[in-house]
Amino acid sequence: MRLALVPRAQPSGWMALLTPVIAILAMMAAGAVFLAALGKDPAEGLYVYFIQPFDELWQFLMAPEGEGWYLFYTPSEVIVKAIPLALMGAGLAVCFRANVWNIGAAGQYTLGAICAGLVALAVPDAESHFWLVPYCLAGIAGGMLWAAIPAALRTRFNANEILVSLMLTYVATLLLDWLIRGPLRDPQGYGFPQSRDFSEGFVMPVLVETTRLHWGLVLAVAAALVLWVMMSRTMSGFRLRVTGASPRAAGFAGFSPAGAVWFTLLVSGGLAGLAGAVEVSANVRQLQPDIAAGYGFTAIIVAFLGRLNPLGALPGALVLAVSYIGGENAEIFLKLPKNATAVFQGMLLLFLLAADTLIRYRIALVRTA
Repeated sequence: MRLALVPRAQPSGWMALLTPVIAILAMMAAGAVFLAALGKDPAEGLYVYFIQPFDELWQFLMAPEGEGWYLFYTPSEVIVKAIPLALMGAGLAVCFRANVWNIGAAGQYTLGAICAGLVALAVPDAESHFWLVPYCLAGIAGGMLWAAIPAALRTRFNANEILVSLMLTYVATLLLDWLIRGPLRDPQGYGFPQSRDFSEGFVMPVLVETTRLHWGLVLAVAAALVLWVMMSRTMSGFRLRVTGASPRAAGFAGFSPAGAVWFTLLVSGGLAGLAGAVEVSANVRQLQPDIAAGYGFTAIIVAFLGRLNPLGALPGALVLAVSYIGGENAEIFLKLPKNATAVFQGMLLLFLLAADTLIRYRIALVRTA
């Protein structure tokens, strides 16, 4: 007798919807054990990670005099952190749904930031925000260019897009490092590896005064809505879903596997490049070595947490944004290392995939031959 995974006759639809909640609760329980092993109070640690990010973010805004007053609650910093994750997660959700595994969103993010930054640095006196249009288009083009490499190698030589896209991430990081230490280095930067500051025309305008919430939120929501409509209401989305669910059936139907690879990689790469351009414009305002901040790999968890649905990437990005800010709080208040955040995110992905597996399969004792 041995233990084996046996396919279930009918996977539960309700459990599929509850899987993210189950994974989050399991991650918190395992996180409490992890904190206790480090000698920290688990209750205090979970509070710092998951509750404290909201404590300091509620904004009390007064309406103009004579018009009364109202409370406007916005966890602005959580949303700001979630914007690039939502952009990349929505693109990766489409990619993974079509069974195309783009693991190099971090590299596409970095190249998008580089290309957009070249536009910003080429116009040092720009004052109009209309310059953000070519700036963002350059970011999209950079991400698509970097994603086109694994697409071409996959369709022409059947190279594994996982390895190619992953390795290109490190190439993009080294390219950025060379640029800001060489051709793009700020001559007045006191030797620090960074570019010149962007002019005012390339700074993303804010949506709500007194916060850092910017127009990237509109781009993220719009991208998720467009991709959701495309995947659920158009023939192109149907082709991608069939190709991902059953490549053989897609071949009988005449759907092009190469077309799915090119389309999904270019879409996810373009959105990753746009995320890089938006993040640098809104929060960094210059090119630096650490602009990626691990967003590319975290966006993979966002896509799975959103059930490979572009709209689901929005709440998924918020959950991971809370873990980022909670991790920063834990560094300050609990004296935990920076990598503790990656541990929590890794546990979340592990429990999410485990829950998905148990929805489709059951553990059973089977008789060996």
